[in-house]
Amino acid sequence: MIMLCLVLAAFLNMLQVRGATHIVGDRDGWSLFADSNNWTQGKEFHVGDVLVFNYEEHVHSVMQVNSTAYEDCIKDPYISLFASGSDSVVLSVVGQSWYICGVGDHCENGQKLSINVAP
Repeated sequence: MIMLCLVLAAFLNMLQVRGATHIVGDRDGWSLFADSNNWTQGKEFHVGDVLVFNYEEHVHSVMQVNSTAYEDCIKDPYISLFASGSDSVVLSVVGQSWYICGVGDHCENGQKLSINVAP
């Protein structure tokens, strides 16, 4: 019986969703002048975590894109588009995720984010 409880506890621990919330850019939010690469330093991202993008509506947007679109700032096609000014994205896939601003030349000027999502 004790062994069954230990196995069950270990299994439930594996299924536990971390669910941390990450405010992209911290108090600066998702902005043209925020250093997204610096912001990711020291942070761990896991499946179940939430990225919150805060920005001025109609001034910025958030596009989830593939690696090529991230590198070259290609806006179409995209995986997901967010434009509310306060967008929450649940990280649901292990691996690299890429986000860019789809407004004007913001991506070309550095408004983009690349993270690695762990299990």
